[in-house]
Amino acid sequence: MNKYELQSRIKSTGTAILFWFLLGAHFAYLGKWGLQLLFWITLGGVGVWAIVELFLIPGRVEKYNAGIYEQLDQIEKRDKANELLKNLEMIKAAKG
Repeated sequence: MNKYELQSRIKSTGTAILFWFLLGAHFAYLGKWGLQLLFWITLGGVGVWAIVELFLIPGRVEKYNAGIYEQLDQIEKRDKANELLKNLEMIKAAKG
């Protein structure tokens, strides 16, 4: 997976809250369909779970994005290492 595809998967807290408000679908937005179905079946825990979730959404989005940021960081490190090796080979070839 490349970094541009990963960047397109980063989620917004505002969008998650909008999904919560309009459809109660914030779990679906974050790819957690099991929890989403349970949320709908219980009608958001008869409203209690729904209210609690409103305050938990920012942390859930941050946790979701943390995994993506970690993968992006690994890709950046790999790209920098490859660039360094390429530059070293060019220096060796120029001296050679």
